[in-house]
Amino acid sequence: MISQFFVLSQRGDNIVFRDYRGEVAKGSAEIFFRKVKFWKEDEAEEAPPVFNVDGVNYIHVKVAGLFFVATSRVNMPPSLVLELLQRIARVTKDYLGVLNEDSIRKNFVLVYELLDEVIDFGYPQTTSTEVLKSYVFNEPIVVDAGRLPPLGPAAIFMQGTKRMPGTAVTKSVVATEPGGKKREEIFVDIIEKISVTFSSSGYILTSEIDGTIQMKSYLTGNPEIRLALNEDLSIGRNGSSLYDYRSSSGSGTVILDDCNFHESVHLESFDVDRTLSLIPPDGEFAVMNYRMTQEFKPPFRVTALIEEAGSSRAEVILKIRADFSPNVTANTITVQMPVPSYTMRASFELEAGATGQTTDFKEGSRRLEWNLKKIVGGAEHTLRAKLTFSQEIHGNIAKEAGPVNMNFTIPMYNASKLQVRYLQIAKKSKTYNPYRWVRYVTQANSYVARL
Repeated sequence: MISQFFVLSQRGDNIVFRDYRGEVAKGSAEIFFRKVKFWKEDEAEEAPPVFNVDGVNYIHVKVAGLFFVATSRVNMPPSLVLELLQRIARVTKDYLGVLNEDSIRKNFVLVYELLDEVIDFGYPQTTSTEVLKSYVFNEPIVVDAGRLPPLGPAAIFMQGTKRMPGTAVTKSVVATEPGGKKREEIFVDIIEKISVTFSSSGYILTSEIDGTIQMKSYLTGNPEIRLALNEDLSIGRNGSSLYDYRSSSGSGTVILDDCNFHESVHLESFDVDRTLSLIPPDGEFAVMNYRMTQEFKPPFRVTALIEEAGSSRAEVILKIRADFSPNVTANTITVQMPVPSYTMRASFELEAGATGQTTDFKEGSRRLEWNLKKIVGGAEHTLRAKLTFSQEIHGNIAKEAGPVNMNFTIPMYNASKLQVRYLQIAKKSKTYNPYRWVRYVTQANSYVARL
């Protein structure tokens, strides 16, 4: 049972506010933002998704730079509320096309209408875009895509030699286009978040992939779709899964530990030829979620070394090697390394000719930060840092530093080798040939190198 729901900008401005039960003071949004902005408890840098202030539970998620927050005075399952907030954000994006402060402010009447249907007197009702179409009648005001921030390589959809900017999926699922025609197209994203832990000598200790196949359909009439995956795909470490989806070719080259499917997916032919058939609902949804712990080649090799350079000094060497094709480029790479708590300052030395790289020493959290705009496949980059301490070194300094954490995004690359062989759409007529776009994106979930 939710007492309030509100959306805040990064500055703390109240964009949307709905009080369902009148149980919580009106200043709750300001209390929440101050608490999150200046969080100092538990020695954590960021506020947890759930916390309590003066008997009020604050539950929040951050989506597209916006805080989606729910408050309650009663104990509620946190996972339920967090999932509800994520779904509200997703439904809002489905209707507005793009989710940001500007689009919400321009469409506040539509957003409030959605909220009134999604939550009634604090109780969730429905978060299905398809169901809400029958109850929500306001048309969205489309935000000009040209006003959006420029998109990097990760926002490029590809199909053979064609390219389409990521703004192609910033359309509303309900808005009509100029001329009254609707462009027939469908988008499929294979998004993988990988977790890898390297030992101090560079060996892989643990590796895991959490993946999802996301789909967003702009097809009129909801035709049946057939999505074909690798024929040699196996589910379950012994070639079969808990659901007994047996591989037609024994132990395949791609072995998933487990998976689950959207309720609209039919699995009649999945055992035979690894084909999923479905009638896609409106909006964005996950066709399939999967997990894989089979050995795979990590996209980056990370090595870190810290050595004493005197009684109160040390030198750090960080190396990154991109182990993927030169045709692929990773972007928005961030490398962080905690250093001893008595570190006073740090000076950095980048390799000769380095461009698009920045370094910083975060004094508050005692952490080195290395940002790289992009890394081309096959490239190797090195950073040297000299640390100055406020006291003499005692014991093994490597135990007081690290581990190294890395974040990145690699468009048009997937570590699991899971592929979409084809995307077939039931034809309404001989001339019916909608656009099909497939994108692969790999992101770091937990990419760690020990010292």
